[in-house]
Amino acid sequence: MPTPDPAPKRVTPLKAFDNPEFMHSTFARSIRVQCEMQEPYMRFKRHGVRNTFVMFGSARTLPRDVAEGRLAELRAAGADAGALLRAEHALRSSKYYEACRRLSAELTRWSLTLPEWQRFYICSGGGPGIMEAANRGATEAGGKSVGLGIALPFEQSHNTYIPPELDLEFHYFFIRKFWFLYLAKAMVVFPGGFGTFDELFEMLTLVQTRKTRKKIPILLFGSDFWKSLLNLDVMHEWGMISPEDDQLYRHVDSVEEARDFLIEEMKRLYLSPDGRPRE
Repeated sequence: MPTPDPAPKRVTPLKAFDNPEFMHSTFARSIRVQCEMQEPYMRFKRHGVRNTFVMFGSARTLPRDVAEGRLAELRAAGADAGALLRAEHALRSSKYYEACRRLSAELTRWSLTLPEWQRFYICSGGGPGIMEAANRGATEAGGKSVGLGIALPFEQSHNTYIPPELDLEFHYFFIRKFWFLYLAKAMVVFPGGFGTFDELFEMLTLVQTRKTRKKIPILLFGSDFWKSLLNLDVMHEWGMISPEDDQLYRHVDSVEEARDFLIEEMKRLYLSPDGRPRE
C-alpha cells in the first residue's frame, strides 16, 4: 500500500503590522503618519523634553576652520574664479555657524541651572550646517539636544552631535514641522535657503493666526542677510499684514543680544516667580 504524502507544513502568515509590504503601501499611510506622531511623543516624554529652543538655517553653512581650509586649498591649487568666489561666500557665511554654536552653548549652560523638569533643550533639523552648529554647541556645553531629521533623496545626513535617544528621522515634512512647533518656546532663524524660508513663514503664519496659543519669540539672526533679502515693510505698505504683525519677529546681530533677550522672555513667559513652569 503506497505511503501517503505528508501534509505540507503550514507557514503562519505575517501579522499586518509585521508585513513590510503592507506597512510601506499607500493603504498604510495613515498608520505611518500616526507612528510619526506617537513615537516621538513617547520618546520626548521618556527623556523629559518639554521645552525647546528651535534653531534652523542653511544646511550648507560651514564651520569657520573648514571654510578657511577649503579657500586656502583652492588658492594653492590655482582654482578658477567661480570656485574661489563660492569658497569666499562660504567663509563669509561661516560667521553664522560660529554664532549659532556659541548661542546654543550659552543657552544650554543657562538651562542647566534650572531644575531638570524646567529645562529648555536646543532643537535643530538634525542635519549639517546651522543644524550641526546648534547641536554641537549644546554638546560642548554639557547638555543634550534634539535633532528632527528628514529623509531626503540628497544631502541631509544627521550630524554626530545629537544623542541617539533624541535623534529622530521623519518621512513627512508636515509631521516634522508639527514637532518643531509643539515643543518650541522660541525660535532663532539663521540665514538659509528655500527650506529655511518655508519653516520661517509657516511658523510666522501659525503664530499670527493664533493656531498656537503660545507666545513664541522669533529671532532673525543677521540683519545684513535678512534686511537685504526680506523687506516685510512692503507688506505693511500694501496693507497685506496688520501693523502689529511686525512684533512677531525681531532682528538680532549678536550672540549676547539673542541670549539675553531669550532668557528674559523665557522667565517672563514660561518661568513663574514661584519657580513653577507656566503652561
